[in-house]
Amino acid sequence: MWIRIGYDMTFTVASPTPMLLATFVHPSRAADLARPERLVVEPEEAAAGLRTFTDGFGNHCGRLLAPRGALRLHYDNVVRDDGAPDPVHEGAAQHPVDELPDEALPFLLASRYCEVDLLSQAAWDLFGNTTAPGWGRVAAICDWVHGHVTFGYEYARPTKTALDVYNERQGVCRDFTHLAVTLCRCMNIPARYCNGYLGDIGVPPSAAPMDFNAWFEAYLGGRWHTFDARHNVRRVGRVLIARGRDATDIAMTTAFGPANLQTFEVYTEQVDGPGEAEAPHRAPAGAGARDAAPEAEAEQAVIQH
Repeated sequence: MWIRIGYDMTFTVASPTPMLLATFVHPSRAADLARPERLVVEPEEAAAGLRTFTDGFGNHCGRLLAPRGALRLHYDNVVRDDGAPDPVHEGAAQHPVDELPDEALPFLLASRYCEVDLLSQAAWDLFGNTTAPGWGRVAAICDWVHGHVTFGYEYARPTKTALDVYNERQGVCRDFTHLAVTLCRCMNIPARYCNGYLGDIGVPPSAAPMDFNAWFEAYLGGRWHTFDARHNVRRVGRVLIARGRDATDIAMTTAFGPANLQTFEVYTEQVDGPGEAEAPHRAPAGAGARDAAPEAEAEQAVIQH
């Protein structure tokens, strides 16, 4: 199957501002793209300075100097997907910490939005005596988060941490994911935060505007497995953008100065074939670019200087 992916976002920049971008497709899916990646940047002054690089987590990222005034970022492509739902490996075992590979160890530790030290007791109280180590324990964590946290865009805020979500029981997909990641780490299961595209493929269409999605991967049985505490069902058509310890590492954009997100559109839809990549995207009726909502602003890191 083929999935059209893309975004269009605009910013108002008060003064020349360096920006980092984590909005390219992950290198693991590069071979599935219908055409080489191309980010359209306006104005030309900003486009001329765009450079790409691979960050410490293996993500394809960009950097540029945004001039004062309006900035537009636009991306469009078509990706090939096998059309299979998220795989299930119920027999995947949990590794003792001393047997974990070195590269998995950072995903056991606390990070900006994942306070492992503050939630460890709660995690062990909830899952220590009621679940067996392994796949079933991670599934139980997803069940608990999905069942105890209420989803709502009005609950988004950029400073909300896993502990906040645990106490408030409200949030958006990144909050569900931060809490599930933290509870896994508390139980000595490496977990890493992921974001990307996830359209309404094989499920009833949502009335909410399309957005980037967050999910996570847990290390079990010698490999990383996909879990989704927000939807808590096997889904079709995930297209990974980036992985990290939490949303800090893979914020959609990180601005080192005042850059305000003004409009924001994401699209992810099944199409007939790769030729769709050459045609202008036409958003469904009523689904065009919208004013930046709280959930979009939560994915933008602004570091004021």
